[in-house]
Amino acid sequence: MQINHDTRCALDDVVELLNTAADGDRPDLLVSVAELGAFVERNSLSGVGALDEEDLSAVRSVRERFSQVFGAGDDRTAAGLVNALVAEAGTTPQLTDHDGYDWHVHYFAPGASVAHHLAADGGMALAFIIVSGERDRLRRCAAPDCRRAFVDLSRNRSRRYCDSRTCGNRLHVAAYRARQRESAEAARG
Repeated sequence: MQINHDTRCALDDVVELLNTAADGDRPDLLVSVAELGAFVERNSLSGVGALDEEDLSAVRSVRERFSQVFGAGDDRTAAGLVNALVAEAGTTPQLTDHDGYDWHVHYFAPGASVAHHLAADGGMALAFIIVSGERDRLRRCAAPDCRRAFVDLSRNRSRRYCDSRTCGNRLHVAAYRARQRESAEAARG
Protein backbone atom coordinates (compact mmCIF):
# COMPACT_ATOMS: atom_id res chain seq x y z
CA MET A 1 0.00 0.00 0.00
CA GLN A 2 1.35 3.39 -0.93
CA ILE A 3 0.39 6.44 1.07
CA ASN A 4 1.85 9.90 0.80
CA HIS A 5 4.12 11.42 3.42
CA ASP A 6 1.46 13.71 4.93
CA THR A 7 -1.04 10.88 5.36
CA ARG A 8 1.67 8.74 6.95
CA CYS A 9 2.57 11.53 9.38
CA ALA A 10 -1.10 12.02 10.30
CA LEU A 11 -1.54 8.25 10.83
CA ASP A 12 1.56 8.25 13.03
CA ASP A 13 0.02 11.08 15.07
CA VAL A 14 -3.24 9.12 15.43
CA VAL A 15 -1.39 5.99 16.55
CA GLU A 16 0.78 7.87 19.02
CA LEU A 17 -2.29 9.63 20.42
CA LEU A 18 -4.14 6.31 20.80
CA ASN A 19 -1.14 4.80 22.55
CA THR A 20 -1.22 7.49 25.25
CA ALA A 21 -4.42 5.94 26.66
CA ALA A 22 -4.27 3.80 29.79
CA ASP A 23 -4.15 0.10 29.03
CA GLY A 24 -3.99 -2.59 31.67
CA ASP A 25 -1.27 -1.57 34.09
CA ARG A 26 0.09 1.10 31.70
CA PRO A 27 -1.08 4.53 32.92
CA ASP A 28 -2.68 7.25 30.83
CA LEU A 29 0.15 9.31 29.36
CA LEU A 30 -1.99 12.33 28.53
CA VAL A 31 -3.25 13.69 31.84
CA SER A 32 -1.68 17.15 31.98
CA VAL A 33 -1.32 20.19 29.77
CA ALA A 34 2.46 19.67 29.94
CA GLU A 35 2.09 16.13 28.56
CA LEU A 36 -0.15 17.48 25.77
CA GLY A 37 2.51 20.11 25.02
CA ALA A 38 5.17 17.39 24.82
CA PHE A 39 2.93 15.38 22.45
CA VAL A 40 2.45 18.46 20.21
CA GLU A 41 6.19 19.12 20.15
CA ARG A 42 7.17 15.46 19.55
CA ASN A 43 4.81 15.30 16.59
CA SER A 44 5.72 18.74 15.22
CA LEU A 45 2.08 19.84 15.04
CA SER A 46 2.15 23.20 13.28
CA GLY A 47 0.07 26.24 14.12
CA VAL A 48 -0.70 25.20 17.70
CA GLY A 49 -0.80 28.07 20.17
CA ALA A 50 -0.89 28.09 23.95
CA LEU A 51 -2.54 25.01 25.44
CA ASP A 52 -4.90 24.75 28.39
CA GLU A 53 -7.12 22.27 30.24
CA GLU A 54 -9.88 22.71 27.65
CA ASP A 55 -7.44 21.62 24.92
CA LEU A 56 -6.42 18.61 26.99
CA SER A 57 -10.03 17.54 27.47
CA ALA A 58 -10.83 18.02 23.78
CA VAL A 59 -7.77 16.04 22.62
CA ARG A 60 -8.65 13.20 25.01
CA SER A 61 -12.13 13.16 23.45
CA VAL A 62 -10.61 12.99 19.94
CA ARG A 63 -8.42 10.12 21.17
CA GLU A 64 -11.50 8.19 22.25
CA ARG A 65 -13.15 8.79 18.88
CA PHE A 66 -10.05 7.57 17.01
CA SER A 67 -10.18 4.48 19.22
CA GLN A 68 -13.76 3.89 18.11
CA VAL A 69 -12.65 4.03 14.46
CA PHE A 70 -9.93 1.43 15.13
CA GLY A 71 -12.50 -0.77 16.89
CA ALA A 72 -15.30 -0.35 14.34
CA GLY A 73 -16.78 -3.64 13.16
CA ASP A 74 -17.25 -2.60 9.55
CA ASP A 75 -16.37 0.09 7.01
CA ARG A 76 -19.78 1.80 7.18
CA THR A 77 -19.49 2.30 10.94
CA ALA A 78 -15.89 3.50 10.63
CA ALA A 79 -16.87 5.89 7.82
CA GLY A 80 -19.69 7.35 9.88
CA LEU A 81 -17.35 7.94 12.81
CA VAL A 82 -14.73 9.57 10.58
CA ASN A 83 -17.33 11.71 8.79
CA ALA A 84 -18.64 13.06 12.10
CA LEU A 85 -15.15 13.73 13.43
CA VAL A 86 -14.01 15.56 10.30
CA ALA A 87 -17.23 17.59 10.03
CA GLU A 88 -17.04 18.73 13.66
CA ALA A 89 -13.41 19.78 13.14
CA GLY A 90 -14.49 22.23 10.43
CA THR A 91 -12.21 20.72 7.84
CA THR A 92 -10.84 23.36 5.49
CA PRO A 93 -8.35 21.85 3.00
CA GLN A 94 -5.62 24.27 2.00
CA LEU A 95 -2.27 24.01 0.27
CA THR A 96 0.71 25.18 2.30
CA ASP A 97 4.51 25.11 2.24
CA HIS A 98 5.93 25.96 5.62
CA ASP A 99 8.95 25.17 7.78
CA GLY A 100 11.00 23.88 4.85
CA TYR A 101 8.36 21.38 3.70
CA ASP A 102 7.25 21.35 0.07
CA TRP A 103 3.60 21.86 -0.89
CA HIS A 104 1.19 19.73 1.09
CA VAL A 105 -2.42 19.87 2.27
CA HIS A 106 -3.56 20.85 5.74
CA TYR A 107 -7.14 19.86 6.48
CA PHE A 108 -7.55 21.94 9.63
CA ALA A 109 -8.72 25.54 9.49
CA PRO A 110 -6.20 28.31 10.19
CA GLY A 111 -6.15 28.99 13.92
CA ALA A 112 -7.85 25.67 14.72
CA SER A 113 -7.49 24.21 18.19
CA VAL A 114 -5.08 21.31 18.62
CA ALA A 115 -8.06 18.94 18.93
CA HIS A 116 -9.56 20.15 15.64
CA HIS A 117 -6.11 19.97 14.05
CA LEU A 118 -5.73 16.31 15.08
CA ALA A 119 -9.35 15.47 14.21
CA ALA A 120 -9.14 17.02 10.74
CA ASP A 121 -5.72 15.71 9.65
CA GLY A 122 -6.06 12.36 11.45
CA GLY A 123 -9.65 11.94 10.32
CA MET A 124 -8.73 12.57 6.70
CA ALA A 125 -5.82 10.10 6.92
CA LEU A 126 -8.22 7.48 8.30
CA ALA A 127 -10.69 8.38 5.53
CA PHE A 128 -8.02 7.67 2.90
CA ILE A 129 -7.37 4.27 4.50
CA ILE A 130 -11.09 3.42 4.42
CA VAL A 131 -11.54 4.67 0.84
CA SER A 132 -8.66 2.51 -0.35
CA GLY A 133 -10.28 -0.57 1.20
CA GLU A 134 -7.48 -0.94 3.74
CA ARG A 135 -9.30 -0.45 7.06
CA ASP A 136 -8.15 -3.90 8.19
CA ARG A 137 -4.65 -2.40 8.45
CA LEU A 138 -5.79 -0.42 11.51
CA ARG A 139 -4.86 -2.87 14.24
CA ARG A 140 -4.23 -3.50 17.89
CA CYS A 141 -1.25 -5.53 19.07
CA ALA A 142 -1.91 -9.29 19.21
CA ALA A 143 0.12 -9.73 22.40
CA PRO A 144 -2.34 -10.65 25.15
CA ASP A 145 -0.92 -8.07 27.58
CA CYS A 146 -0.70 -5.24 25.02
CA ARG A 147 -3.42 -3.42 23.11
CA ARG A 148 -1.28 -0.70 21.51
CA ALA A 149 -2.54 0.61 18.18
CA PHE A 150 -0.56 0.45 14.95
CA VAL A 151 -1.12 0.66 11.20
CA ASP A 152 0.08 -2.45 9.37
CA LEU A 153 1.87 -1.11 6.31
CA SER A 154 3.61 -4.41 5.54
CA ARG A 155 3.29 -5.59 1.97
CA ASN A 156 1.51 -8.83 2.89
CA ARG A 157 -0.54 -7.46 5.82
CA SER A 158 1.14 -9.87 8.20
CA ARG A 159 2.14 -7.58 11.06
CA ARG A 160 0.59 -8.71 14.34
CA TYR A 161 2.50 -6.82 16.99
CA CYS A 162 3.00 -3.15 17.75
CA ASP A 163 6.74 -3.82 17.88
CA SER A 164 8.32 -7.07 16.75
CA ARG A 165 11.37 -6.43 18.95
CA THR A 166 9.34 -6.27 22.14
CA CYS A 167 5.88 -7.84 21.98
CA GLY A 168 6.60 -10.13 19.03
CA ASN A 169 9.96 -11.31 20.33
CA ARG A 170 8.61 -11.82 23.87
CA LEU A 171 5.80 -14.06 22.58
CA HIS A 172 8.09 -16.00 20.25
CA VAL A 173 10.53 -16.66 23.10
CA ALA A 174 7.65 -17.75 25.36
CA ALA A 175 6.35 -20.12 22.66
CA TYR A 176 9.86 -21.53 22.13
CA ARG A 177 10.32 -22.14 25.86
CA ALA A 178 6.91 -23.81 26.08
CA ARG A 179 7.86 -26.14 23.20
CA GLN A 180 11.17 -26.92 24.93
CA ARG A 181 9.35 -27.78 28.20
CA GLU A 182 6.91 -30.01 26.32
CA SER A 183 9.79 -31.81 24.61
CA ALA A 184 11.60 -32.28 27.91
CA GLU A 185 8.45 -33.57 29.61
CA ALA A 186 7.75 -35.94 26.71
CA ALA A 187 11.32 -37.27 26.89
CA ARG A 188 10.95 -37.86 30.65
CA GLY A 189 7.46 -39.30 30.41
